[in-house]
Amino acid sequence: MLDLCIESLLIGWDRNLDYAKKLVADLSDEQMMLQPRPGMNHPAWTFSHMNIYHEVIAQLASGGTFPDPREHRFGMLSKPEAEASLYGTKQSIIGQYEQGHARVAEALRNTSAATLERPMPLERWKKLFPKAGSALGYLMLVHESTHLGQISAWRRVQGLASV
Repeated sequence: MLDLCIESLLIGWDRNLDYAKKLVADLSDEQMMLQPRPGMNHPAWTFSHMNIYHEVIAQLASGGTFPDPREHRFGMLSKPEAEASLYGTKQSIIGQYEQGHARVAEALRNTSAATLERPMPLERWKKLFPKAGSALGYLMLVHESTHLGQISAWRRVQGLASV
């Protein structure tokens, strides 16, 4: 049963990766930084934000611990900034995204039921996600898809075609 659940998560995970690459395939480094309205996430921030969760997910799947992502430079308390040097090039951001996806997939393929059944290591998440594995569906599919949807909306605001 565990293998079927992991396979199901990885199907959605792989589809997110494919969609993400299509969303930015035609963007330049400069476009990755465009913020058409105050408060709207630009693609460089959005990918940098998603990238910090790859290590969180990999640690949940492998039995490790991790710092609270809320406190990270690109965590939920951060805001998109206009300084391109904070993010790196499109190639580096997307390369990190692809590597993170591969690292998560590897960790999930090597996990065990006991690892996923252990208590959530991040205190503030324990009420919502009491076990380490209970956060995977949300983080891998809901959280990431929400941010990919923001990039899709951002594209339309920019006058770019949907993908």
